[in-house]
Formats: sequence, structure tokens, C-alpha cells
Amino acid sequence: MEALSGLLLVLFVAMISSTIVSVALPQIVGALKGTQSQYTWVVTASLLASTASTPIWGKLADLFSKKLLLQISIVIFLLSSLACGFAQNTGQLIAFRAFQGLGMGALQVLVQVIIAAMISPKDRGKYNGYLGGVMAVATVGGPLLGGLIADTSWLGWRWCFFIAVPFALVAFFLLQKTLHVVSVRRPDVKIDYFGATLIAAGVSVLLIWVTFVGNSFEWLSWQTAAMAGGGVVLLALATWVESVVKEPVVPLHVIKRRTPALAIVASLAVGMAMFGGSVFLGQYFQTGRGFSPTEAGLLTIPLMLGVLLSSTITGRMISRSGNVKPYIVLGSIVLTAGFLVLSTTDHDTPIPLMMAAMLLVGAGVGMSMQNLVLAIQNTVPLRELGAASGAVTFFRSLGGTIGVSVLGAVLANQVTANINEGLLKIGVDPSKAGAGAGASLDIAALPEPFQSIVRAAYGDATGHIFLISAAIAVVGVLATLFLKPVKLRDSVDLPAPVEKEPVG
Repeated sequence: MEALSGLLLVLFVAMISSTIVSVALPQIVGALKGTQSQYTWVVTASLLASTASTPIWGKLADLFSKKLLLQISIVIFLLSSLACGFAQNTGQLIAFRAFQGLGMGALQVLVQVIIAAMISPKDRGKYNGYLGGVMAVATVGGPLLGGLIADTSWLGWRWCFFIAVPFALVAFFLLQKTLHVVSVRRPDVKIDYFGATLIAAGVSVLLIWVTFVGNSFEWLSWQTAAMAGGGVVLLALATWVESVVKEPVVPLHVIKRRTPALAIVASLAVGMAMFGGSVFLGQYFQTGRGFSPTEAGLLTIPLMLGVLLSSTITGRMISRSGNVKPYIVLGSIVLTAGFLVLSTTDHDTPIPLMMAAMLLVGAGVGMSMQNLVLAIQNTVPLRELGAASGAVTFFRSLGGTIGVSVLGAVLANQVTANINEGLLKIGVDPSKAGAGAGASLDIAALPEPFQSIVRAAYGDATGHIFLISAAIAVVGVLATLFLKPVKLRDSVDLPAPVEKEPVG
């Protein structure tokens, strides 16, 4: 429990850094005179860096000292948090957030790998309950703390980044004292930096294309052919590299088995729906409804409460029964139902209805997200634990990155259309006033008629992205239904000899 306390604090540091920023982000981007596309990329940059680095950290955990890697990632996270706090414009903030994503990706996967190396899958469900509890405290407390900091004049939004520094320092020294794990070194180590770079480059090109298509250039254009085609070619090349290198960052021999493959598809869907949907809730309450950051933080409590209750309760029930599939399937269905209710959102949707829907979304995430990692960990031997954990976390983060980018692009286009329509109704030419009225998120700087139009535009556009989130979540439901029901094993490692799970 001493070692676990340090690991839980590390996880708390990683989680609170993103949740504190989530509610304050509309104010941060507005203060830095950023646009809706930049708002999306402040989130996407950290997710993308985290996604690209996660499998590398997972592979390194199989080869080097897990404790040293964890401490290195804490230092990276600490320095990047300070840099974000001192950012002077949105371009700098996006760059520093990408650097912060490297540390966040490492913290997320290394904590899971270390706990998995210490505890058997059968008992891990109980400890996953502790993980879920810490994640929920961070996700519940983070938005509230971020809102209070942003609303406090003598602190300001920069302290949303600075506040993580003391937690990171305490976690570093606590782990130095309490964490003792066996260091495994293998000769002739090969890290697939080339494959990871290709994956990151391919995803980045596609996300940049999604951000600008329809605005800067048409869907049918040479830019679309170059960017979309180039991204697909890079990802195809990455897949080939992963199939031939000795130490791939995404082990194809692991993820092509039935249970890991289906769990990864479900993780992609859950990540896209959860990250993509929840990132824009804080913006909806502030930009679309006019609430303060503190009030927006309070309004998102049902989402976090759902995660807390469902992850804690199902974690203990899974440890008692040894069955994980029923809870994953139920969680995916509940998640989809929550997003379907949120898809009815507009600028005057009753707040109690939204809170009930957010509770459903949170419960679905708590039941499915962490347990998908547990399902994969149960099917691989100890020597592949880091790579398998890294793979599922990678694809979940990839789903989140794609979800935020795609839904952000949809939101930006829909908001622009709504603003133009609103301006025409009051007799204003959108070509003269639309860009100035809608480009900046500094709503308070706009004259009163424009403020009302922009707020209504954001409120009405939000329902569209939640409908897309619901459609994505349905894919997760289908994937979990085909998961093979298995009992969680009692041992840390698979019994020898290891029988390969049939493909398909």
C-alpha cells in the first residue's frame, strides 16, 4: 500500500492536469485571443503526443527500470507544466501542451504496468477500484479547482498549470522512498523509434487535414489528396514496419488475437466518444450558456460522479466474480444511451436533463474503459504485459485524439454556419461581420447583439457532436458483444506452456 500510494498520487497528478484545464480552457484561449481551431488543438496536441509516446513507454517498461522511467516522466511533466503556465500565445501553449503530453502518456501507462507487475489479474479488479477512485477525485475536483482558479483574480488561469508542480514533486520523492520493483534488462534491445514516428506523422497529417478541410480548401482538392493520401500511406508504411522490426511499439502478434483486437476496437470507440464529447462540455456551459468557469465545473460533477461510482463498484464485483465481459458490455450500452440524450442539446436545454445524461456517460466510461485494459492483460504473459498495456492505452488515446479533432472540426463548421444564419436574421452581412464575430473565443469583447448570436450558435451546434459521439459509441457496443467471456486468472503470469488464442 505504501508503493501504491505513490503510484496513485502519480496518476492523480496526470489526471488533474487535464481536468483542471478542461473547464478553464475557454477562458484561457479567449485570453490568448485564440480561435475554435486552436482551442481544439490545445487539447489535440497533448493527446497526440501522449498517444505517440505511450507504446514506446510501454515497451521501455518491459526492458528497463520501471521506477527510473516513471521518475523521468514526472520530470518531463513538471517542466512542461511550468512552460504551459508561462505561454504568451496559443501557438506557444499548443507546443508546450504537446511536450506535456509526453509526460502524461508515460504516467498513464507506467502506473498500469507497475501495478500489473505487482498484482495478479484476479486481485487487480479491487485495485482498479482504487485507481478509478483516484481518477474520479481528480476528474471531479479538477474542473471545480480549475474554475475557481480561473475566476480568482489574484491567481488567474496560469495557475491551472502551476498547481500540478507541487503534486509532481511530492510524487517524485514519495516513489523514490516507497517503490521497489525488479529491474529487468534484456541484451540487444531495439526500440522502434521509426515505427512510432511514422504512426505519429500519419495521424498528425490526417488530423491537420480534418481541421482545415472545408474552410481553407475544398473536400475535393489537391490538398485533400495530398494530406489524406499521405496520411494513409504513412500509416500503411508504419504497419509494415511494425510487422518486420524486432521490438515493435505496437506488437501485431498480440493485437491480432481475438480478445485484444476486439478490446482495442472498443477502446478506440470509447476514447473517441469520451474524450471527444467531454472536452466540449465545459465550452458548452461557458460559451453556449454563459456560465462562469466555477459554475461550469460544478455542472460537470455528474459526469465525474458516474465514473467514480461505476469504476469503484464494478472493480470490486469483478474481483469477486472473476467475470469482466458483462460489465464492459453494460458500460458501452450506458455510454451510448448517455450520448443519445446529450444529442438533443441546444442553447436552452434543461440543465437537469443534461446532468442526468452526463451521469450515464460517466457510468459507462467507468464500467468499460479500465476494464478493457484488464481484459487484455488477462490474455498475455508477463513478458508482454507492458507492450499489451501500452497498445490498448495507445489505441484509446488515439481514439480520443481523433475524436477531439474530428468533433472540433464539425463544431467549428457548424458554429460558423449558425453565426452566419443569425447575422442574416438581424440584417448583417456575414462576409463583413461573421469572421470577426465568430473567429475569437473572447466572447466578452464582442458587442451585445453578436454575443447572443455566438452563444446560441455554440449551444445549438453542440448537439451535433454528441450525436456523432453516440454513433461512435455504438461501434464499441458491437465490439464488446463479441468479446470472448473468460475468467480472470489468479496468477501474475500465464501458466506454461502458453496456448495461443485463435484469430477471429
